[in-house]
Parts: sequence; structure tokens; C-alpha cells
Amino acid sequence: VPIFWWLKQWAYFKFVARELTSVLVAYSAVMLLVLFWVVDQGQVSEFMGWLSQPSVVVFHVAVFLGLLFHSVTWLNIAPMAIVPKVGGRVVPAKAVLLGHYAAWFICSVVVAWVLTGK
Repeated sequence: VPIFWWLKQWAYFKFVARELTSVLVAYSAVMLLVLFWVVDQGQVSEFMGWLSQPSVVVFHVAVFLGLLFHSVTWLNIAPMAIVPKVGGRVVPAKAVLLGHYAAWFICSVVVAWVLTGK
């Protein structure tokens, strides 16, 4: 099997890219833990200074875009991974997909509300 087999079809590329963006999910989790530690140590201004450097901002914008790709592609395959039944009938795939996107939207609104206080 050639090393770049996944470049031959868009579906394979999306699969491999989604799997690779899991590293960005782990990075984000570590960054959140580092932020908690920094706040506990009282070194917020130094950390924020580092985060505001242009190269770090550009890197984190790229990370955000990767996380967005990861989230969208995972939500799009949810109807294939989750096939719920209600009353013996299978819930339509579109309903599962819309439910996941609605939950993502609601969680995003709640997080934005908590962070902004509005």
C-alpha cells in the first residue's frame, strides 16, 4: 500500500485529516490545563503576553480552523455511527444530524454567554 493512498480520493483525505486533527483536540485540552495552572500560579499576564504574540495568534487561528474541520466532519458522520430507534422506528439521519448541530449551537451560545457575561 502506497504511503499516500489517502490522497487518491476526497473521502479518504477527509478521513485521515479528521483523524490527524485529533492531535489539535489534545493540544487544546493541554492548553486549557496549562491555562488553569497559570491562573493558579498567578502568572496570567505573562501567559497572555505569550498568547498575544502574532506568531502564536496565527498558530491558534490555524488550530481553531482544524478544530472546526474536526467538529464538522465528526458531526456529519454521527448519523452513520448513531442509529437511534424510537418506538421501534429508526430516527431519520437528518434528525440525528440536526440534533447534533443544535446541541453544538446551544453549547456554543452558553459558553459565549458565560465568557461574556451577556
